[in-house]
Amino acid sequence: MANRGPSYGLSREVQEKIDQKYAVDLETRLVEWIIIQCGGDIDRPQPGRENFQDWLKTGTILCRLISSLYPPSDKPIKKIPETKMVFKQMEKISQFLQAAEAYGVIKTDLFQTVDLWEGKDLAAVQRTISALGSIALPKDDGHYRGEPDWFHRKAQGNRREFTEGLRHATADHVKNNTPPGEQSGGRALCF
Repeated sequence: MANRGPSYGLSREVQEKIDQKYAVDLETRLVEWIIIQCGGDIDRPQPGRENFQDWLKTGTILCRLISSLYPPSDKPIKKIPETKMVFKQMEKISQFLQAAEAYGVIKTDLFQTVDLWEGKDLAAVQRTISALGSIALPKDDGHYRGEPDWFHRKAQGNRREFTEGLRHATADHVKNNTPPGEQSGGRALCF
């Protein structure tokens, strides 16, 4: 936690539980994907929670990541300036979160800006980036770069429409093939 003193008592226990959710192996996979997705011209951070946080907390890499998932003419974040001003860095993180939601990441999968900036919940940051990868993977629009097995594929809808004629034919079939006890109004035995 960059801007806070140590926590004590229940607050400390809660923070320790949150910190336990951070996955080092997932960090490695996410760093690898971000570097490949953004074109490979990004410096790789040293392993570790604090280094991962410092690498992302300016917001520049996150903005480049979300923009790389769109065609060049349709990028959600047009300008990604390098800045040392804290307010501007937090604004870039906010822009990333808005663009990720517009891309399809559900609100419950999004981290809050302070989760990254203050290091409160870096596991939430991992979940957001993983959710973004899981949505980008099945789109098959040519913008996802990386291994196909790095992220879970989100289930795709398979809505079916039935015509009125098919419904009547099914109802007639069920009516004609019902056991004799049910046709006369009696109860059939359940097996």
